[in-house]
Amino acid sequence: MAGKPILHYFDGRGRMECVRWLLAAAGVEGVLMFQQVPMVEMDGMKLVQTKAILNYIAAKHNLYGKDIKERAIIDMYSEGLLDLNELVLYYPYLSPEEKDKSLAQIKEKARNRYFPAFEKVLKGHGQDYLVGNRLSKADVHLLELVYHMEELDSGILANFPLLKALKTRLSNLPTMKKFLQPGSQMKPLEDAKCVTMVKAIFS
Repeated sequence: MAGKPILHYFDGRGRMECVRWLLAAAGVEGVLMFQQVPMVEMDGMKLVQTKAILNYIAAKHNLYGKDIKERAIIDMYSEGLLDLNELVLYYPYLSPEEKDKSLAQIKEKARNRYFPAFEKVLKGHGQDYLVGNRLSKADVHLLELVYHMEELDSGILANFPLLKALKTRLSNLPTMKKFLQPGSQMKPLEDAKCVTMVKAIFS
């Protein structure tokens, strides 16, 4: 039996965070090692590049759709979500004078662009998940983003009842419930050295 995947990153949120969420959804525990680049050691490989890591985990654990069409839609949703999520993850590392402007931009994009789009998807097909009525990496990325957005604005889902229901449904899955227990989530870092590292990674 293979050991737990080893996640190489710093002790805080960044581009590895979405990998941690996807592994959690798949029911796989990872061991976090603190290095300067995102890398996952699993199945005898040293995987780098966040999207490649996510795609491998999703394909291995049946979180990537049933055919090429579903994969294309999952990729489309995931790419969009990662665009906004990166803004959210980078926000704590901004200077105080940059934060107000950035927060307003993040909330505006969430309320007027991203969340309405996914609310429409859920309303359009009336299913429990975004694609193919089964859990996919797109659902997991959306759940992660919702949690991070609620840290910035607790009422962000007020006008999105289907997203709120999706959050509740996904959060109650046994694998996600375990992952979401207090103490399992990474927090943004305040240490100056780590902030410099994050800025280098995101730039």
